[in-house]
Amino acid sequence: MPGPCAHWNDEDADFIREVLDLVGDKWSVLIIGTLADNPVRYSDLADAIPGISQRMLTLTLKHLQRTGLVTRTSYPEVPPRVEYALTELGTSLLSTVLALAAWSADNHAEIRRHQIAYDSADET
Repeated sequence: MPGPCAHWNDEDADFIREVLDLVGDKWSVLIIGTLADNPVRYSDLADAIPGISQRMLTLTLKHLQRTGLVTRTSYPEVPPRVEYALTELGTSLLSTVLALAAWSADNHAEIRRHQIAYDSADET
């Protein structure tokens, strides 16, 4: 049965999964959304994203830099200042990420109802 994956060869499908793993990660979505308007300092990113640990913020930012979605600019000041910003590639992903986040927020209550109903039925 043909599906959307039938359009890609195995190499493309592997790469697509790799990219989706990165950009679909909850922390990546929140970081990209937080960087939507302008460059943000590391400490301000940490404050703006509830629940993210320093380790996860650092790792996710490195992955986003490696993929070309985010830039890191270090300013030679005392104390040192580091800012992160979306690249043109990252900005091209922004509307998709914000739409996914908005869909999640809009459907939160319904999804939660389904989860509770499923979990209750699963216990019997």
